[in-house]
Amino acid sequence: MADPQAVTQAATPASTPTKTDARRHHDPSVRGFASDNYAGGHPEILAALALANGGHQTAYGEDAYTEHLQRVMHSHFGPTAEAFPVFNGTGANVTSLQALTDRWGAVICAESAHINVDEGGAPERMAGLKLLTVSTPDGKLTPELIDRQAYGWDDEHRAMPQVVSITQNTELGTVYTPEEIRAICVHAHERGMKVHLDGARIANAAAALDVPMRAFTNAVGVDILSFGGTKNGMLFGEAVVVLNPDAVSHLKHLRKMSMQLPSKMRFVSVQLEALLARDLWLRNARHANTMAQRLARGVGAVDGVEILHPVQANAVFARLPHDVSERLQKRFRFYFWNEAAGEVRWMCSFDTTEDDVDAFVQALKEEMAR
Repeated sequence: MADPQAVTQAATPASTPTKTDARRHHDPSVRGFASDNYAGGHPEILAALALANGGHQTAYGEDAYTEHLQRVMHSHFGPTAEAFPVFNGTGANVTSLQALTDRWGAVICAESAHINVDEGGAPERMAGLKLLTVSTPDGKLTPELIDRQAYGWDDEHRAMPQVVSITQNTELGTVYTPEEIRAICVHAHERGMKVHLDGARIANAAAALDVPMRAFTNAVGVDILSFGGTKNGMLFGEAVVVLNPDAVSHLKHLRKMSMQLPSKMRFVSVQLEALLARDLWLRNARHANTMAQRLARGVGAVDGVEILHPVQANAVFARLPHDVSERLQKRFRFYFWNEAAGEVRWMCSFDTTEDDVDAFVQALKEEMAR
């Protein structure tokens, strides 16, 4: 029989953590315009995480928070909507697209789509499907553009088009109207295809349009949604939201197989609840959009800076001299969008302040004057 004292000693940590064990490794006064992923968690999200902590809750989604999240999602997307919390946006997209396609299926998307450009080939490598891309001037598909790839369903030599995937708002910061998405859904469904919406910044689109999220999702025919929260104040986590249960297959099993089943799911679900139960999602998105408009007005007034796309959400795309961008990047973080063409992207987030924007515009003026 084991010595009880030895068992107790083995279970006792070698040292007890103190208040000085965790150290801040960054300067919280440093601001940037590289990505809305750079922002921390909203205080209301952090409070919700603390609320869900403590005690034991059933793992893998059988917890009280995930159960309540379903009712919250119904208030936004109707009584047939079902949310499947996941770890991240790529996981949400890969899981969603698998649920809509056969092994031989293909997905039509814009050439600039996140699933094509920024997910490391995950949809094709992990989901085993083919992306059929279409060049677009503003990141938005139309029925006419879709038809450039929507053919050959009986041709065994070609991957079968089964899904149209759109992003709202788009990777170029533009926003589809509900009528534009309805036209896409009607067109796709008439051809036997389903519609996936990548909603990494869905809240920003709803804020820009001043309509509920359902107005351009389930109300116009979207079958499945990748719902984004991380870019709008959450610490981590997104959700696959099934809007048309008849369109999907075995999503619960696909989520697990795609390594997107959080064991402590309550900590994703409670963040989504805090974001969506009231108006935090909308407050955060409206603020980010407003800051982007302020930024666009400021930089657009600087000689030598060209705004490339309509600023409809929380992104500003611009062209300016390459050497100016390189110097400015030493003062504020941001990314080149097309470095060879001198194109850059500036993003605003829920915690971007007017002072942040004004300081950036002033720095840009100084670098342009050099």
